[in-house]
Amino acid sequence: HSFHYDMNMNFQSLHTFFTPVFHQPNKNPQTRAQLEALLASRRLDELRSRLCSRMSFGTAGLRAPMGAGFSRINDLTVIQSTQGLYSYLCRCFPDVSSRGLVVGFDTRGQEESGCSSQRLARLTAAVMLSKDIPVRLFSSYVPTPYVPYAVRKFGAAAGVMITASHNPKEDNGYKVYWCNGAQISSPHDKEILRSIEEQLEPWSASCWEEELAGHCSLRTDPLQEVNSSYMEELNSLCFHRDLNASSPLKFVHSSFHGVGHVFVQQAFRTFGFAPPIPVPEQRDPDPNFSSVRCPNPEEGEAVLELSLRLAERENATVVLATDPDADRLAVAEQSGGCWKVFSGNELAALLGWWMFFNWRESHPEPADAQSVYMLATTVSSKILQAFARIEGFHFEETLPGFKWIGKRMHELAKTGNLMLFAFEESIGFLCGSLVPDKDGVSAAAVVAELAAYLHSRNLTLNQQLHNIYQTYGYHVSKTSYVICNDPPTIQKIFSRIRNFDGEGSYPKTCGGHNVLHVRDVTTGYDSSQPDHRSVLPVTKSSQMITFTLQNGVVATLRTSGTEPKIKYYSELCAALGNSDMAGLQEELQSVTQALLDDFLEPDRNNLIRRFV
Repeated sequence: HSFHYDMNMNFQSLHTFFTPVFHQPNKNPQTRAQLEALLASRRLDELRSRLCSRMSFGTAGLRAPMGAGFSRINDLTVIQSTQGLYSYLCRCFPDVSSRGLVVGFDTRGQEESGCSSQRLARLTAAVMLSKDIPVRLFSSYVPTPYVPYAVRKFGAAAGVMITASHNPKEDNGYKVYWCNGAQISSPHDKEILRSIEEQLEPWSASCWEEELAGHCSLRTDPLQEVNSSYMEELNSLCFHRDLNASSPLKFVHSSFHGVGHVFVQQAFRTFGFAPPIPVPEQRDPDPNFSSVRCPNPEEGEAVLELSLRLAERENATVVLATDPDADRLAVAEQSGGCWKVFSGNELAALLGWWMFFNWRESHPEPADAQSVYMLATTVSSKILQAFARIEGFHFEETLPGFKWIGKRMHELAKTGNLMLFAFEESIGFLCGSLVPDKDGVSAAAVVAELAAYLHSRNLTLNQQLHNIYQTYGYHVSKTSYVICNDPPTIQKIFSRIRNFDGEGSYPKTCGGHNVLHVRDVTTGYDSSQPDHRSVLPVTKSSQMITFTLQNGVVATLRTSGTEPKIKYYSELCAALGNSDMAGLQEELQSVTQALLDDFLEPDRNNLIRRFV
């Protein structure tokens, strides 16, 4: 429950204060033992951290370390969250008892708290089953995209995926999808949280019965049907099956100790390829992520080392790596004895070009493009905008996060438009409209076919990337982050930026270049608009400020929704004909360094620079 406490309480007072917590019904002896040990060892700050605050719904749900306490992911907080979700679904869907819920899980787990993703998924199901709500609970781990796919396929009221994606091994999450298959957004997140807080006591002993999911008639297993249907629909993204079957290219795949191995292998077979060579040390699920310092393939070459060395031994040309829940995809290509690890923006240029190239083959009339859309988050490359300007289709930006892309995709489908491709720079891609979320499984197969097609034309992925830039203009980008574990410091940094040159005055220059426009989505301000109001929705719960400079650089500072990071993004969109890559990169680097040093002041604010 909600606690109010005095920071000056002595130990005896705090012992009395926290004792009622231990008498609440907690049927997980491991998390109960954690709290008792903390109290016995007088670790009061840790107890306050765990018990005196609750998790808030962030990016499509909850994400936090596993373990005991209301600020952690554990049996009790998952039961409480599901009770709140149930209550809210009942208000929104009179037919929730027939539509039901989809529940999936990844391979995460923590031995000391007993909080495996599978157990938490079964408890999620138990709460719903105790209220006679049908639950489609996957019998084994699945990629995150399978949950939104199943929500749409079965017409479910909502879906829950137990995953923390690429977060550190200590974390887990409770990711919620709405009936349209998109991750939940406002106001659903706030209303679910309110419903959770209204009824924190577990309803009945049935909520704790993990075994209920094994014998209740209202629980079904959608694994085989969803997997078969997904792989069948995946054929819509395959354009050159005969070429794939005869391609001499060899691929290496790492699943980063997560769920991806089996599903990427199936996707390759669907496309007519031989299965990729798996990285043996990372093929099987391992909640400790024992072979990587960071289970996030977005970190690049530093965490892809095992994949690259295997590819060299096997004479494989392309490395593919899916993150632990297989919704993101990293790609590297060997060329001239070196490895090129593509950024998310570079991969988007290749995939966006590829999807339009194949669509245009069967839709040669220029007018046909009027119903075609591509989407990207606003912190991602503007390369799709350059495509749209020349090719005649529509391009739109959304706020960061695939929940906004999924929501817009649903709106476009209702008006008869086609969403051909969407992406976010953090290696999240959606080819076609198979799933209203990023999908590393389908993207892996599409990249393989693209590489095979280019190889048949004596081209590499990197060569084609430069061909694209020659046609549409060079787009040079840089994305990184600093870590800040102190929320007040983050507030101070962004407050300073908003009052940089006096009260209510943003910076006027960056790296020696004039700032033309400032957009502050946190406050709703946009100097480029006649009324100075942001076109993108206001998001007061997070920080995000974008600067457009006179030299064509667009740079954004924002806080992460899932990690204690301040991310920074910068891109220089060059004019057609300017192919001086070294000069463009040097100019962008200069501006990006100024953005970091002058606006974030890492040394003064004790920020931890990116290190893998």
